[in-house]
Amino acid sequence: QVQLVESGGGLVQAGGSLRLSCAASGRTFSRYVMGWFRQAPGKEREFVAAISWSGGITYYGDSVKGRFTISRDYAKNTVYLQMNSLKPEDTAVYYCAAGRVPDHRIPDHRMYDYWGQGTQVTVSS
Repeated sequence: QVQLVESGGGLVQAGGSLRLSCAASGRTFSRYVMGWFRQAPGKEREFVAAISWSGGITYYGDSVKGRFTISRDYAKNTVYLQMNSLKPEDTAVYYCAAGRVPDHRIPDHRMYDYWGQGTQVTVSS
């Protein structure tokens, strides 16, 4: 069992930065792929980024490549999403997720078993 708690959301102007954190409980944190997804009102849940259980491989959605960076700290059982050059279209609720996900299914939110409660990110123009 893994419990996930996100933090770090807020209101920021376009071009600004935010860092989201996802604190995980459970001793098996290191065995899971960790991902970030987002969902804006009226839209489907969108893949943002993921990091392999080893931390050696990262994956990004096309809309955030070059602007967002995912990382994980095993000592703190925490995953981070550094978001730079934010745009109004990045506005959404951001969710942290964990699962034993094969590489070819990384962007599929249905493959993740555990989810956080979400944190709101709002980017003003």
